Amino acid sequence: MKTETGYIVFAHGSRVESANDAVRRVAGDFSRREGGSPTEAAFLEGGTPDLGGAVAALAGRGVKNVVVLPYFLTLGTHMQRDLPKLVERALADHPGITITVAPPLDGHPALLDALADRAAQFQGTAGERTAGG
Repeated sequence: MKTETGYIVFAHGSRVESANDAVRRVAGDFSRREGGSPTEAAFLEGGTPDLGGAVAALAGRGVKNVVVLPYFLTLGTHMQRDLPKLVERALADHPGITITVAPPLDGHPALLDALADRAAQFQGTAGERTAGG
């Protein structure tokens, strides 16, 4: 029997629910792109579910291998201190599950492409004041 892998798009979370919904949409888009792979969004704070809740949801779907995809740009305190503690807790709560944490987005070549694409959208707008694009 093939062991299915599930994914968690792990973000900081926000008191602004539309920001959390944006992360949930990314998780859904990722799942569809990956042929329907089991995928959940999870949040450190300010959103639900938390990492443990997302692991529980995947485990309930028969997932044995979980890959956490941090939706963080850099390796900061949350990635170095908070996430490892949450992973340890989830592993203790779900014996038989493996959890692998991918690195943050920093250094990924597509990030530079996204930045260049965003800059191209604003060529010739020097001096204009806008917020949020």
